[in-house]
Amino acid sequence: MMDMLQNNILFKNMSKEEIEVCIKCSQSKTREFVKDEMIFEQTDVPSALYVLIKGSIIVCKDSIEGKRYIATHIHENDIFGEVFVFLDNVTYTYYGIATSDSVVLEIPKEFFYITCNNSCAGHHTLINNLLRILAQKAYFLNNKVQLLTSGTLRQKIAKLVLESCNKDKVIKLNMNREQLADYLNVARPSLSRELINMQKDLLIEVDQDVIRILDYKRLQDQI
Repeated sequence: MMDMLQNNILFKNMSKEEIEVCIKCSQSKTREFVKDEMIFEQTDVPSALYVLIKGSIIVCKDSIEGKRYIATHIHENDIFGEVFVFLDNVTYTYYGIATSDSVVLEIPKEFFYITCNNSCAGHHTLINNLLRILAQKAYFLNNKVQLLTSGTLRQKIAKLVLESCNKDKVIKLNMNREQLADYLNVARPSLSRELINMQKDLLIEVDQDVIRILDYKRLQDQI
C-alpha cells in the first residue's frame, strides 16, 4: 500500500516514512467493501477523505424519477470526498457505491485543518497537496459544466472526444456505454444512435471502448 500511496497525488513529494507517520498520526484506517455496497450515503455527514486502494467506485445522484446520474468514476489510487472535508454541518449531496470489491483508506477530516502536536514533517506537504487537488477539481468541474451545456448530444460527444483524445486522435473510454450515457446525462439508446450516426458521417470510428477521430476539422465544426 505504501508503494501505491507514494505515487498518489495527495502524498506527492513525501517519503514512505512521512506517509506512514501521517497515517498513524491521523488514525487513518482501511475498510473493505463488497460490490454494490455503499461507501457513503446522501444522509451521511462527511467525516473523512478517502483513497481507493483497490477496486472501483462510482459517485452518483438519483433524480426524482429514479434515474441514476454518475458524477464521477473512482479508480484505484484516486482520492474522493475531498470537497466535503472543508464543508461544515452538511450531508453528502451524492452517494458512493462500490462497483467491485474494494478497499478504501479513510483519513479523518480533522487531520487537514491544523498541523498536529507531533510536528509531522509531511503534514504540511499533505495539506498543500490537498489544496492543489481542490484547485484541479474546480477546473475539472468547470469543464464538465461546459460539456453538459454544449447543446445537442452530438456537440457533447464531439467536445468530449476532442478534449480527451491523445496525439494519435484516439480516446480510450474508462467507462462502458451505460456509464457514458449517465455521464452525459442522456439515455443510452440516444447515445448509441448518435454514435452510429457520427460513424456514418465519417466523423469518428467506434470500436467498443475506443473512439478514433476520422476527420478532426469536421468534428471541431460540430461544436
